Amino acid sequence: MKLELKPFDFNQAVARAGLRPDGTPLAGRVEGGERGGFQAAMADALKGVSASHQQADRLQREFSLDNPNVSLETTMVAMQKSQIGFQAAVQVRNRLLQAYTEIMNMQV
Repeated sequence: MKLELKPFDFNQAVARAGLRPDGTPLAGRVEGGERGGFQAAMADALKGVSASHQQADRLQREFSLDNPNVSLETTMVAMQKSQIGFQAAVQVRNRLLQAYTEIMNMQV
C-alpha cells in the first residue's frame, strides 16, 4: 500500500464544509439536514480519525510480521498521522466542553 501526502486544497475544504471561500454559507444548503450540520461534520471527522488509527495499527502489525510490502517509513507516517488526528479531536472536544461550561455559567 502506497501512502501519499497531498497538498492542502483550501477551496476543496471550504466546499466540503458548505461554505464559499469568503466564509459565507452556500445558497440552498439545508442546516440540520441529512448531510449538513455540525453533528454530521463531527461524526465524519471522528470516523476519519478512527479509520486512520485502524490503518496505522494494521500497518504496524504487518511491519512487525515482516511483510515486505510495508516499509518502516510508511508505518511511521501512518502512526504520526493517526496521533495528530487524535490530538486534534481531543482539542476540539476540550474547546467544546469549555464553551459549554462558559454558556452554562452565564447569568441570565
